[in-house]
Amino acid sequence: MNIREVLALAPVIPVLTVEKLEHAAPLARALYAGGLKVLEITLRTAVALDVIAAMRAAAPDAIVGAGTLVRPEDFKRVEGVGAQFAVTPGLTPQLADAATTVGFALLPGIITPSEILQALHFGYDTLKFFPAQPAGGIPMLQSFAGPFANVAFCPTGGISRDTAPAFLKLRNVLCVGGSWVAPNALVEKGDWAGIEALARDAAGLSRHS
Repeated sequence: MNIREVLALAPVIPVLTVEKLEHAAPLARALYAGGLKVLEITLRTAVALDVIAAMRAAAPDAIVGAGTLVRPEDFKRVEGVGAQFAVTPGLTPQLADAATTVGFALLPGIITPSEILQALHFGYDTLKFFPAQPAGGIPMLQSFAGPFANVAFCPTGGISRDTAPAFLKLRNVLCVGGSWVAPNALVEKGDWAGIEALARDAAGLSRHS
């Protein structure tokens, strides 16, 4: 799947930082049961690679990707555990080269017009706008629409259930990334029904037509 096809599967992509491997399988099943078919696992914990593999096994119909890839070698590492897409907080020539060595799609992060131009140079027209809220949020994305009419975004960073609907109304936004669907308090309690309910609510959010 190309990255636009992945982002079209749900209006919200859960951005998950999983600390305990035993949470991986029930968390993936709860989010998928709630209608969120695409899951991003950040490489911010010691068990992140094992979590990706466990989620692939527990929810085989979900699309499980890896986030926070910051080194070229990260691409082969996540490919080895079955990641189906990757997300980087930014884009360098080294990361762009590494992305050509694996068989899955990349969603590279940008924050400025110059970074959008660099991403376009490397062939990417679907980008993560990160960190979305600190970087200008909706007004910034609206400003991008003029000079970058063919570029689509997945804003991530500081987006909540309250603010997500306004982002999703923008014509250049395909989906949003957020962590509110799997709050730490519910994960630690093992409240998978509560997380499934949050996922179902998020999956029902409307996008622009």
